[in-house]
Amino acid sequence: MIGSDNPHLWIQTPELERILTNEIVGISLKELPLRTRSKVVKEHVCLALGYQVPSKFARTQPRFVGQDFDVYVQKSGNLQIWNEELDPERRYVIVRVGEDDAVAAVRVVTGNELAALDRTGALTQKYQARLDVGQETAELVVQTDTEGLCGLVMEGVELPLSAMPISNPEAFQMFSIVEIFHRLRSLIGMSFADAGSDQERNRGAALQRIVCHCLGYRDFLDDGRYPDIRHQLLELKLQTSPTIDLGLVCPDSTAHLEVPSIARYEVKHCDVRYAIFYAKSDGKEVTLTNLFVTTGEMFFSRFPRFEGNVLNKKLQIPLPGGFFDN
Repeated sequence: MIGSDNPHLWIQTPELERILTNEIVGISLKELPLRTRSKVVKEHVCLALGYQVPSKFARTQPRFVGQDFDVYVQKSGNLQIWNEELDPERRYVIVRVGEDDAVAAVRVVTGNELAALDRTGALTQKYQARLDVGQETAELVVQTDTEGLCGLVMEGVELPLSAMPISNPEAFQMFSIVEIFHRLRSLIGMSFADAGSDQERNRGAALQRIVCHCLGYRDFLDDGRYPDIRHQLLELKLQTSPTIDLGLVCPDSTAHLEVPSIARYEVKHCDVRYAIFYAKSDGKEVTLTNLFVTTGEMFFSRFPRFEGNVLNKKLQIPLPGGFFDN
């Protein structure tokens, strides 16, 4: 695999989605058997990326090893992944086929994003932790960022007008974990309209909008990728129950995160900062009552991990309405 630490050869996920959308949407797959259809799409993916088309695709995991992605061709909304677990960092190129049997849309998501889409309970979250609220309304679990990030963050950062929450992080445009904590603790006691307990994504988006404003961003933008506020390497969790669902990303993992290197430092999952808000709802409004801020590295020192969660071998993930509209 080339890896995100090689910016000259690695294609970032948004760019990969843009290229494939431009190059393969509209290709006709009419009257092709399912296996042939999948092979033809993979051939067009090769051409779109400038790769030589092989006479036969090797049965590797993933199929496109260099760019770390698999391709799934979907006419139905039920994505099936056989004989392997979701990989949190692997990209999944999901190609939608329309009623006219032509490619209608392309989405590129990570395994962690796919895990978050499941609403049926068929997919067991791999990592979960327990939140014990305790006595403090605001708790900074660790006083400093990780060793790798310490030299890249600053106190009193002035965000440039062009800064966006979904931009890749840059040196000296990231707040320290201490400043993140002090800024976000002002949100305790704030309320916002409750979209309903079955609308967790909408609740999360509402929180994300508030946090972006609190941190000084002019606009709220969310591309559904991890971490939520990528420019600050900040992941948000809104909890109305003690169980923290972490998806496929283990917070203290030392695996590299898919962002370009920052001043030659390769960012790891454990460098990500977590802001966990505990909240209460009366059915009409969600009120933020507690805040916890930690690094991924020290996450489990405060929030005990649930052990024993595994994934099914055959994964069926219903793609939600509007999935291809993002």
